[in-house]
Amino acid sequence: MTPSDPSSEPSSEGELESRESEGPEPEGSWVRRFARLTVLNILANITVPLVGLVDTAMLGHLKDIRFLGGAALGAVVFDYLFWTLGFLRMSTTGLTAQAVGRRQPAEAERTLLRSAAIALVCGLALLAIREPLANAAFSLLSGDAVTEGAGRDYFFARLWGAPAALLNLAFFGWFLGREESRIALVMTLVANGANLVLDYLFILRFGWAAAGAGYATAVSQYLMLAVAVLYYRPRRQDLGSWHGLLEKERLRELLFLNRDIMIRSLCLTTTFALFTDFSSRLGPIVLAANTLHLRLISLGAFFIDGAAFAVESLAGIFHGEGRRQTLDRLVRLSLLTGAAFGILFSLIPALFPSAIFGLLTSHHEVIELATALRWWLVPVLFVGSAAYIFDGLFLGLTAGRALRNSMLLSVLVFLPPAILSITQGDTHLLWLSLSLFMVARVLTLAFARKELY
Repeated sequence: MTPSDPSSEPSSEGELESRESEGPEPEGSWVRRFARLTVLNILANITVPLVGLVDTAMLGHLKDIRFLGGAALGAVVFDYLFWTLGFLRMSTTGLTAQAVGRRQPAEAERTLLRSAAIALVCGLALLAIREPLANAAFSLLSGDAVTEGAGRDYFFARLWGAPAALLNLAFFGWFLGREESRIALVMTLVANGANLVLDYLFILRFGWAAAGAGYATAVSQYLMLAVAVLYYRPRRQDLGSWHGLLEKERLRELLFLNRDIMIRSLCLTTTFALFTDFSSRLGPIVLAANTLHLRLISLGAFFIDGAAFAVESLAGIFHGEGRRQTLDRLVRLSLLTGAAFGILFSLIPALFPSAIFGLLTSHHEVIELATALRWWLVPVLFVGSAAYIFDGLFLGLTAGRALRNSMLLSVLVFLPPAILSITQGDTHLLWLSLSLFMVARVLTLAFARKELY
């Protein structure tokens, strides 16, 4: 459904209730589906931040800490690119899940093909404009000459994997929308397992430093794509007919949804990019310490996203089936699950800072500052857990407009204290801005949920 089109909403509360009463699912059944998807998604997600942690550990133990900072700056550019283009996964999941709920397998298949075509065009375009893109990106980021040079090395190496990475987003979203998280797990295990091995070879054995981390990621994306294509091939009979692939209304629905999700993702990425850039302005030690914290936040967020992705898949299916009461229960269970993960992953580094940060770097001044900042993980992850769950709900219902508006307001909350942190030279103010950003996301999405269904 197109979120900007009122006619795409359920026709009435009575219709939803009557459709749900036709064939209610036993309580334990949907809970087991949620639990199974959550576990599979966590297993798939957990390898992603672990690879980031390995990158951080390997680069953090090199003689010059600026290789770590350079890779962090280079990663900011890819956060912009891939998170902004993250609609390739997000819209595919929601539209596919709703097609599955409506029992329209051919439309679910066509959703993948439309998204894959967009992904391939975007990936090839990024390769074509890589030089001006790098110049524009690094002109906006702050870092000394060595740090920027390392960042550019990382960027150009990793960019060769862009076409595969974007196609993987479309495939990943499609498998999630079909409740096939097991396949998504296999994709990520192959890709990130290869990435770990290649990190060791390229960074430590070959001495390629930041460029080695980029090449390792690029090669692993093509391996991941090979796995996706192998799993997809037997399913082509579901397409039925090419008729409708370019249907005007479906394309309009996809483009409007992609537009709203892209704006939402751009705002989210901008917030974390500014956080990293402001950290760099506060000095290389602050940048390195905050990078460690961001890696840990990523680790916790990927656990929370295990539940959020499960909500995304099931919410779309339940909405397609008209099961509003089950959807309400799903949201409550997922919020509790996300909160539990948020508490767990914020308290572990807070209670055992020396052990955790000592694994990631051997630079004592970085460990000391990271330890002083550790309690900021609690509000960011605990409050942020609800934001991630709501994201999953809204994406499953393809309510892109609400996500877009929420993120725009949250960025406006983030900016004043973040800018003040630079003028005051206060790292704690910078972390306060990120905490307030999470609070704003939760409050705006909770309010918007009342009008959602």
